[in-house]
Amino acid sequence: QVQLGQSGGGLVQAGGSLRLSCAASGRTFSTLAVTWFRQVSGKEREWVAVITGNGNTSYYTDSVRGRFAVSRDNAKNEVYLQMDSLKPEDTAVYYCAAGGSGSSRAEDYLYWGQGTQVTVSS
Repeated sequence: QVQLGQSGGGLVQAGGSLRLSCAASGRTFSTLAVTWFRQVSGKEREWVAVITGNGNTSYYTDSVRGRFAVSRDNAKNEVYLQMDSLKPEDTAVYYCAAGGSGSSRAEDYLYWGQGTQVTVSS
């Protein structure tokens, strides 16, 4: 069993930066890929980025590649999403998720953070 708790987020102007954190409980966390999704009200949850369990590999959706960076500290059981050069279209509720083997489909995930709002003003 893994529990995920998120922190970070908030309101920032376009071009600014935010960092999201996802803290996990559970001994097996370091073996799990962790994925970030985001969701705009009324739309489906969108895959944003994923990082492997050992942190050696990460992938990004095209719209955030080069602006967002995902990292993890397994000693602290934490995963981070650093978001730079933010745009108004990045506004969404962001979720971390695990237990989905790095899938891009939200329905494949067992464990979810509670979500955190990111709002980028123009």
